[in-house]
Amino acid sequence: MYLIALCDDEEKELDKTEGMLEAYRSRQSGCDFQIERFEDADELLWKITEGECMPDLLLMDIFMQKKTGIEAARELRKMGNTCNIVFLTMSEEFALEAFRVEADQYLVKPVSEKELFPVLDRWLEDMEMKKKKYLILKTDGKIRRISLHEIIYFEAQKRKQCLYLADNTQLLLSMTMAKIYEMLSGHPEFVKVGASYIINLDHVNALNARELQMDNEKKIYLPRGAYQPLKEQYFDYYCE
Repeated sequence: MYLIALCDDEEKELDKTEGMLEAYRSRQSGCDFQIERFEDADELLWKITEGECMPDLLLMDIFMQKKTGIEAARELRKMGNTCNIVFLTMSEEFALEAFRVEADQYLVKPVSEKELFPVLDRWLEDMEMKKKKYLILKTDGKIRRISLHEIIYFEAQKRKQCLYLADNTQLLLSMTMAKIYEMLSGHPEFVKVGASYIINLDHVNALNARELQMDNEKKIYLPRGAYQPLKEQYFDYYCE
């Protein structure tokens, strides 16, 4: 299920946008999303920062009293948030600024279903493609969406597993290695190394009969009999 956040300091505009979203959902079979409303950009930013709101799509006004939509979007991007943003606003004058904060679309009010629905179609198509390239994991009491490309390896650590990411972040997961490997099925870049590791072949720098070296300089020593099948998986993956 996706989360769509609405941010506008006018309640009637929130009502109108929510109504169009409900109309879209009723016409789009299999479309499943929740809607969360905000009348203040600072409240939206606080909830995102605290991990209480993780929107996949943000429909936001630009002209708001406390903080403009452009300012809010700029703060989101600075904190590394990459959610899709669509501005709904009364004027075209901030169109250039909107695209500088990597907004996906800029619609001038009054916005109609005819204008909004194609934007939602493209967003849903994009999300379905992205879904195949992310893992949704619970860590530290929060739900996180992790890009598969950013994952270097998983390591078994007693009752928990540790996930190592390309930015040097380490996350502890309360799930089995078997479950993690099941979630990664269909992604040939992820392979098991013994019982303790699941590695991403995209991050392997070197491989020999004794060890493999990941691109974060981590060395993983190979258990007996692991080298030959791992070498075959490695070359098969890159030949494909």
